[in-house]
Amino acid sequence: MIQLADARRIIEAAEKKAVEIGQPMNIAVADAGGNLVAHVRMDNAWLGSVDISIKKAWTSRAFDIATKDLAEHSQSGGQFFGIHASNDGKVMIFAGGIPLKKDGRVVGAIGVSGGSGEQDHAVAEAGAAAY
Repeated sequence: MIQLADARRIIEAAEKKAVEIGQPMNIAVADAGGNLVAHVRMDNAWLGSVDISIKKAWTSRAFDIATKDLAEHSQSGGQFFGIHASNDGKVMIFAGGIPLKKDGRVVGAIGVSGGSGEQDHAVAEAGAAAY
């Protein structure tokens, strides 16, 4: 189970990476139920990305897949084409969401938004590695 202390550690590592690449981010951590445990909006991070980061964490946990990978499979002709319209539009198919695993089981997720897809994914990876 993702505890607040875990979420803080994950966010701290993600923030460090965001500073390193010079891109302020919104960083969200969700628990096994997809519920928000913690969120940080770094100084000057986009307001519109608050919601996106939270939904990326939820999406990654809801489907136990990195949103980057889900995006690849949701293109026209892909096995998940149209998935972004499910769950009342809550599904985000942009890179930046990564499941958090413990002993091979998904126990939560991180969602990052505020830069390019590559930047979001890199910051999410840094956060996930801290778990």
